[in-house]
Amino acid sequence: MSNSYPQGGCSCGQARYQLKETPLIVRACHCRMCQRLSGSTNAINLLIEAKHVDLVQGETTEMLMPAPSGHGQVITRCKNCRVAIWSNYKRFSTVHGVLVSFIRAGTLDHPETAAPDVHIFTKYKLPYVVLPDAKPLFKEFYDLPEVWTQPNLDRLKCGAQPP
Repeated sequence: MSNSYPQGGCSCGQARYQLKETPLIVRACHCRMCQRLSGSTNAINLLIEAKHVDLVQGETTEMLMPAPSGHGQVITRCKNCRVAIWSNYKRFSTVHGVLVSFIRAGTLDHPETAAPDVHIFTKYKLPYVVLPDAKPLFKEFYDLPEVWTQPNLDRLKCGAQPP
């Protein structure tokens, strides 16, 4: 396991994880569900194949929560402090056969390294949030091949839309 990849953990320090690969993409989602689940203006997630995420310390618990797709998401939380560390969308794992984890950027040891590559569902953006002009902005979702690099699309072996 390389220490050059991001590491992170919960707020109490009992649950720690290590990524074993670079993320596929970093997304800022402004949908109402992400606002509600994060308790903030948006959620910033690093998308990476679940097989590249190692829980290296502590125990976690999983909780099934609603998702806009209707198929739900499983949120992995520290068993002690209950901070959400990552989630997996059930639709993505069953349709595509590749389980992708959505790592909460705020749980990284260095969250400043996880600037969003793209902003999605900006039609729900709160009016006082100012978005950068330099990043792709989408009122809803986007076409994967238009945004993702070919090597990252190849990692998933699919051309379909993730959740």
